[in-house]
Amino acid sequence: VKLALKVLREYYAKADKAHSAEGGSSTGIIGTLEVVESDFSKGLAEMIAIEESAAASYDTESKENAIEKVTKEQDVTYKTKESASLDKAVADLTSDRAGVQSELDAVLEYLEKLKEQCVAKPETYEERKGRREAELAGLKEALKILDGEAVLLQKSSRRTLRGTHHHIAA
Repeated sequence: VKLALKVLREYYAKADKAHSAEGGSSTGIIGTLEVVESDFSKGLAEMIAIEESAAASYDTESKENAIEKVTKEQDVTYKTKESASLDKAVADLTSDRAGVQSELDAVLEYLEKLKEQCVAKPETYEERKGRREAELAGLKEALKILDGEAVLLQKSSRRTLRGTHHHIAA
């Protein structure tokens, strides 16, 4: 457009007026081309400004993304280390718990044995009745034995000591 304007201005600026009849149309064409040139310049300036703004925005976003990427990679590294240490701690605590649980089981088993030995349990009615019947049966047996031996015993003895006699005074 600039080149066309230059050519037209040079052409109409020449000294030979062979084109004098077309002088009015020359201003119209040159004016139109000047308007077109200013519109193109304005549009080009707007496009350049938009492109520069987009490039700046892209650069800013790229830098932010790079920073965010590094931050997230560090987070992954630290969290991986933390996860490994937590897994190790869980394994240690699990084994500790197993040891403590076995100790607790042994202590509770011992406590149950002590309770059986030390705590007096009330007898049931059947147990007391059976024990008393056995005791009565034993006593009756002893009484029978004693009654049977009483027959064998002498009721009075003439001798109490060897060779000594009791005198009965009448």
